[in-house]
Amino acid sequence: MTVPFSSDVAGITALNEACARAKKEIGKMIVGQDAIVESVMIAIFCNGHCLLVGVPGLAKTLLVQTVARVLDLSFNRIQFTPDLMPSDITGSEILDEERHFRFVKGPVFANIVLADEINRTPPKTQAALLEAMQERAVTVGGKQNRLEQPFFVLATQNPIEQEGTYPLPEAQLDRFMFNIFLDYPTFEQEVQVVKNTTANQVQDLQKVLNAEEIIAFQQLVRSVPVTDHVLEYAVKLASKTRPGTFLASEDVNNYLTWGAGPRASQYLVLGAKCHAAIKGKYAPDIEDVQAVALPVLRHRIVRNYKAEAEGITIEEIIQKLL
Repeated sequence: MTVPFSSDVAGITALNEACARAKKEIGKMIVGQDAIVESVMIAIFCNGHCLLVGVPGLAKTLLVQTVARVLDLSFNRIQFTPDLMPSDITGSEILDEERHFRFVKGPVFANIVLADEINRTPPKTQAALLEAMQERAVTVGGKQNRLEQPFFVLATQNPIEQEGTYPLPEAQLDRFMFNIFLDYPTFEQEVQVVKNTTANQVQDLQKVLNAEEIIAFQQLVRSVPVTDHVLEYAVKLASKTRPGTFLASEDVNNYLTWGAGPRASQYLVLGAKCHAAIKGKYAPDIEDVQAVALPVLRHRIVRNYKAEAEGITIEEIIQKLL
């Protein structure tokens, strides 16, 4: 069942209001991360996954838990460790009392799955999420089991403490719509965080949306029209990141090993549609593409040794392309 809208205009208005209410509720728990919360909401309304990167203590896990509570979605947290096995994520078949194999679902069977410190488990276990993230299904014992919808993987990763970590394969990274960096709060924001978390009070969060409404908004976002020149701008932007191609700049050829694939173009357009909709616009423009470009492209571009030696960052290269 989905929630019908009387028109696309009514749907855009409803999405704009729902996103504002959700951000207000999440703001009761998460202080000073408005842009981060907005990016997570855009990914959810685009049916995409998020990778949250930041130093310890920036409330990455709390953010995901709060989003699940406010959106009234089922939630499971998986702590990724070096000894985690694929079956610990997907589930496994067991032999019951009647000597029949029965599938016991793993924690991946939830609307929101928090993959906490995803880079602390070996690639074999990381790969257990590949089918779930792309196909929204899990195959065990030759049988495909569909995941409940909507389904999102919100993963966290620390940029430090490289000992005991395993870099995410490019195929896994490419399945995340956004790679979102969390930075330290300002002095005033940190004062508010400390004040809130050291007092004997419990925040009462209101549920803003449910699964059916989120699915309806996802369908609405896909129906948002986009002009040819905006679509072509998004495709050109992704193409410009590919060294050795006719659109590549001198910086791209000098500093990148490879660039973003076609999935980046898709997410640039889809993200721009949603960014426009939550701002109350009925069609995206180039500014909406630029607004989502950094989290879409950041993890799809690989620097070469020359860029690392000269201290050229991915963000600097993307900003020049914009």
